[in-house]
Amino acid sequence: MVLRIADLPDALLADGQPWFTTQEAAARTQRGLGAVHLGLSRLRRAGRVFSPAEGFYVVVPPDFRSWGVVPGEWFIDGMMQHLHRDYYVGLLSAAEMHGAAHQAPQAFQVMVDRQLRDRDCGRVHLRFVTSRLVGHVPTVRRAVHTGYVTVAAPETLAVDLSTFPERAGYWSNVATVLRELGPLDGAAVARIAAQQPVPVAQRLGWLAETFHGQVDLAPLAELVRGARTVLLEPGSRVPILTTDRTWHLRVNAVVEPDA
Repeated sequence: MVLRIADLPDALLADGQPWFTTQEAAARTQRGLGAVHLGLSRLRRAGRVFSPAEGFYVVVPPDFRSWGVVPGEWFIDGMMQHLHRDYYVGLLSAAEMHGAAHQAPQAFQVMVDRQLRDRDCGRVHLRFVTSRLVGHVPTVRRAVHTGYVTVAAPETLAVDLSTFPERAGYWSNVATVLRELGPLDGAAVARIAAQQPVPVAQRLGWLAETFHGQVDLAPLAELVRGARTVLLEPGSRVPILTTDRTWHLRVNAVVEPDA
């Protein structure tokens, strides 16, 4: 059935299709691209659709029309398929999906294989973190309102937190997430950490031993055997509080996880 462009969002929602491309809109409405772009502009101004990537549109259900956007996990999978990019939800956004975040993160954090510009869609702030390990570390598929998304496995998340502490609110917040993450597979953690510079494993080992306690750290300790001693927080002016000889780590930051 040929649709008017104005009827497209409701028709797609009725079909269980939460997003669409410009070409799909043209096919469903049998209109030229010029008319389609004009009609989609009207729908965007009305808060009925939004476009987080060129040529890719997300339908806004009636109960989110005041937002003009839907949560990031509802559309990130479709968006990344549209862009032909490998990804997984990571860092604090993954922590929230694993039930290990005290509060909702202010941005929706996504790990990508190559650099991708950050973008803001109303109140949804997409922040992309480039990692060469995307596509080479364990992930899980999690059900969301619109289907499924790829999320860092807990072991991958633990390593990423130690790799990108500045993206996770620094060490006290990293410790908070680790403490709430639940049991981890120590061998898997070591395999993932082995793909990063050794200091990542040193910092993670100390944090996990101090604040987590639900992981066999022997494989990770073997990974750092004989490593040179490094600082927990490079560049910090905080005096060295202690030196951990197992992890070859000088602790020069006050780490206080939330209660």
